[in-house]
Amino acid sequence: MKVVKLRIYPTQKQEVALAKAFGCCRLVWNRSWQLTTEAYRQTGKGISGMELKKMLPQWKRELEWLGDPYSQCVASFGTQPIESLRQLL
Repeated sequence: MKVVKLRIYPTQKQEVALAKAFGCCRLVWNRSWQLTTEAYRQTGKGISGMELKKMLPQWKRELEWLGDPYSQCVASFGTQPIESLRQLL
């Protein structure tokens, strides 16, 4: 197996876009984690990934800037807290 190290140097515009994307993903992950753990504490069951994905359009209406990055990036972070919770339990 051959390993290749690569370093990229984004432009200022690309750095801003990456920072926005990471910030949006972090917000979605944090909200999803909060809802999942809160539901688990109250009911003993978490929230399904589909339920969290259904909440994403509402969050985008509340926070317009949440729709700026690619939707696939943001949506994929919505289901990760579920997997994290499963691994903890």
